[in-house]
Amino acid sequence: MGTSEALKRKQEWLERLKKEGKLKDPTEDHKIGLIALQNRIRREIIKFIGIGGKRCFDEIKEKFNLTDAQAKMHLDLLEQALFVEPLEEDGKKHYVLTPRGEAYLENVEWS
Repeated sequence: MGTSEALKRKQEWLERLKKEGKLKDPTEDHKIGLIALQNRIRREIIKFIGIGGKRCFDEIKEKFNLTDAQAKMHLDLLEQALFVEPLEEDGKKHYVLTPRGEAYLENVEWS
């Protein structure tokens, strides 16, 4: 994706968040983002989704050996922190990275 396409996608995403009332004040937004990224599994989930483009709930659960409750907790927090968003496809819930999740992957060194 080119720079102008990425910028356009980010602007559209921010507009949609405003309409849906999901934008938080900067202090709260920063706090939830830090909480989400403090956990290694959540950081690895972001990477896993980024590598695959989208992942279904069961793929994430199996990859990280999580129970349904654990997977839901991690994904809900990543969604609340605006790193991932759900996508219904073929009756299954998939998760994709948001522009924030993509930016995280682009700006973090993975060893």
